[in-house]
Amino acid sequence: MAAELHVELVAADRSVWSGEATLVVARTTSGDIGVMPGHQPLLGVLESGPVTIRTSEGGTVVAAVHGGFISFADDKLSLLAEIAELADEIDVERAERALELAKSDADAAAERRAEIRLRAVAVR
Repeated sequence: MAAELHVELVAADRSVWSGEATLVVARTTSGDIGVMPGHQPLLGVLESGPVTIRTSEGGTVVAAVHGGFISFADDKLSLLAEIAELADEIDVERAERALELAKSDADAAAERRAEIRLRAVAVR
């Protein structure tokens, strides 16, 4: 059996995804990071962006994450996000409408959230 790490992706309001993975890629304030089994312990601040999880079964889970923290030790990875949505849950038409509305309202934060949702869907 290949080496695995246990991943917990949790948003402020719910558990988003939990399972075994071989690789997780996320964006931190220090840049993009890839975490594999055996990685040295880390604690960091998540930047808004897509998180990609390569599952032990060979699948891929992508989530749009909006801020939070990442922690890794003893092959256990925790992603604690302010807001997190699986790419499969994102309504593309709604995200596109939200992006257009945010642009017309000059709401930079809403525009960034909509762009991240659309990027997560594109990565999926």
